[in-house]
Amino acid sequence: MPAWSSPASAPAAAHGEGPAEPAAARPWAAFAAGLLLALLVALLRGDSVAPPETADQVARMTRAVAFDHAAWTRRALALKWQWGALNPETLWRAPQRRDLVLAYRDTVRQIEQHEAELERIYGDPGLTPAQRRQQASAVQQTLHTLYARRDRLAPLAEEIIQAQVSVVLAEVGLTLGGQPLPPVLYHVSPLPWGLVVSPREVIRQDAFVTLRPDLTLDQRIALEDQVAQALNVSTLVVPVGGIGTYPTMVMQTSDLRWQIEVVAHEWLHNYFDWHPLGWHYGRDPQVRTMNETAATIGGQEIGRLVVARFYPELVPPPPPPASGGTGSAAAAPAPQDEPVFDFQREMRITRERVDQLLAQGRVEEAEAYMEARRQVFWEHGYRIRKLNQAYFAFYGAYADSPAGGAAGEDPVGAAVRELRARSPDIGAFLRRIAWMGSFADLQRALAEPEAVPHEP
Repeated sequence: MPAWSSPASAPAAAHGEGPAEPAAARPWAAFAAGLLLALLVALLRGDSVAPPETADQVARMTRAVAFDHAAWTRRALALKWQWGALNPETLWRAPQRRDLVLAYRDTVRQIEQHEAELERIYGDPGLTPAQRRQQASAVQQTLHTLYARRDRLAPLAEEIIQAQVSVVLAEVGLTLGGQPLPPVLYHVSPLPWGLVVSPREVIRQDAFVTLRPDLTLDQRIALEDQVAQALNVSTLVVPVGGIGTYPTMVMQTSDLRWQIEVVAHEWLHNYFDWHPLGWHYGRDPQVRTMNETAATIGGQEIGRLVVARFYPELVPPPPPPASGGTGSAAAAPAPQDEPVFDFQREMRITRERVDQLLAQGRVEEAEAYMEARRQVFWEHGYRIRKLNQAYFAFYGAYADSPAGGAAGEDPVGAAVRELRARSPDIGAFLRRIAWMGSFADLQRALAEPEAVPHEP
């Protein structure tokens, strides 16, 4: 999901019960890597591709509600230091490690279910205040127990998943001296909101400011309006599933497959930060799209490899084979269903039309068109609160889908996907694109005659 992302020592597999996992990076090594990475990012990558005055103005306007990254990083590193010294992946056999992670996943699932039930209780108009208090009290007591269990399991589950992702990173060749650099470190916590700022006359992310996770919807809308009116820009506060700080931030979820993909995605941002693809992230919109698209593709593929190796029961079944019969039943035409609303296709159509209108200087017409299209999406079940230039500036950078979606006709995403198709494996693709500091570098790579198409 959106961000801004061979082992040195491996204990023998316990009694042949599953593959060995590498020892987690020692706390001092992780801490040192974190300091070096933070310094590198501060020096070489900014949070926006805007004129500095725009980002500075937005930063001043949001200072009171900005997320405190320094405090979060201190707490996360302290937690990793504490639990990294334990090396839980060396204490239990592979089945026990797997069961611990699944127990954490199941606990989070129960929390999600009970929190949804609490929302239902407070929103049920058929309950009297006394009934509401009684039912809510029982649910809250259960949640209190579940929160305590989650807090006990989460640090151990994180350490185990970090080691499992490190195994696959080593297998695909993304290591230095046998160790992923930086070591894989992530922490699940409430994630900040992201305020995206774009000019009205062109789709471009001019600023991205992280905000406190406890802001209410009313507060987020008020902030959007305040910045938009003061600077005559397009604004949108978006949710994020992960942020490529160090350690990386990952959203709580009971979808283990998705969470592992996000862990890999955000680590790739850390990896790119040591290479030109990360150095130019905040300076060039095309490089940002290359970075985010490569991290998305890589996170998905690495995540699938991790799940297939350590949690094979979570791998989705293959699609059923197409009917190949030749009888009359097979030849009969299928009944005509109502046309399916294709979100990606419709969003691409919208983006391309908006780009055309903005290129012609018809800003107000483009904004009216986006609002009309937002209502179409809403009618088809896609609850988009605001569709504007900031929406496309943020979501358009994730161009991993051939359908285009919010990226529209942007050629950058297609070029990244082409490079992946020509690469022999995911590791070769990521190592190569990491050393590219511009879209021109990517175009030159694709123009090389020795590049032979290869299906990933």
